[in-house]
Amino acid sequence: MPYLKTTLSRYLIVGFVFLALGLNGCKEEKKLDSPSQGRITIAADESYEPLTVEITRTYELLYPRTKFDLVFKPEREAIRLMLEDKARLCIVSRRLTANEQRSLDNEKITGSATLLATDGVAIITSKANFDSLMTMNELRGVFNKQINNWSQLKGGNQSGPITLVFDNPNSSNLDHVMQRFGLKSVNGLSIYTAKSNKGVIDYVRTHPTAMGFIGVNWISDGDGPVSAALSKDIRVIGLSSKANPQIRDDYHQPFQRDLALKLYPLWRDVYMVSREAHPGLGGGLTNYLVRDSGRLLVEKLGLWPRVPYNREVQLK
Repeated sequence: MPYLKTTLSRYLIVGFVFLALGLNGCKEEKKLDSPSQGRITIAADESYEPLTVEITRTYELLYPRTKFDLVFKPEREAIRLMLEDKARLCIVSRRLTANEQRSLDNEKITGSATLLATDGVAIITSKANFDSLMTMNELRGVFNKQINNWSQLKGGNQSGPITLVFDNPNSSNLDHVMQRFGLKSVNGLSIYTAKSNKGVIDYVRTHPTAMGFIGVNWISDGDGPVSAALSKDIRVIGLSSKANPQIRDDYHQPFQRDLALKLYPLWRDVYMVSREAHPGLGGGLTNYLVRDSGRLLVEKLGLWPRVPYNREVQLK
């Protein structure tokens, strides 16, 4: 009997040890990320790649125990990755549709969409094309197939068919233009897809009859060497909402002042859409971007932050 009791005690002790180790392992597996530590995936529309890279890199420098795995896809695919829990956040140009929100509701996840900034779809042409001004009526005519040759546009020095260049058939750039003009389809238009915003820039630079559409954050960072290099040998079209603009000031480009005042006709919002269900790393990044230092970073990148950074000016 004493031997049996001793053996039983040993088994119980060993059992408790394994149980404790198992519980500890479960705790490790269930350990949640926080605003200052952890690793998550962000899916972003490819037109927001420079913005996404810069804001996550800066946050990782501030909090060395954090890591963001970045995936760049067309907008609809980026949203799908977030809905399928393959990404915690997505950076896109719109809120979720009712059907998309229903996917989260079915998982009993509220989700959130935080407005980060005002951005714009920039229209670019080759430097060989002298015309850098266009009315929205003219642009509408291009997409309605009423204008298909550069010679039909005022002030240009080019002739030949207009080739519209986008990054991807499912991109936010194309979606935004289609929504702006109420288009259901672009069938029949001469469209070239360059696979990326950088590809659009490279194509337009060497094709004078091309008209490219990109996210302006690719060329809006005035201090960034990448923006400077990409801006070389291209023109950014100024757009006017007026039917008969009379002066240069009637035209607006997708840069900060005109984005802030929403004077540029193809302005759009930038959202951080999240499925995060606890106070985690995604919320930490979002909160950083809507506060002072984060807003200053967004402004430095050439976009207009949701709330502009306050600067105190002393007058003497």
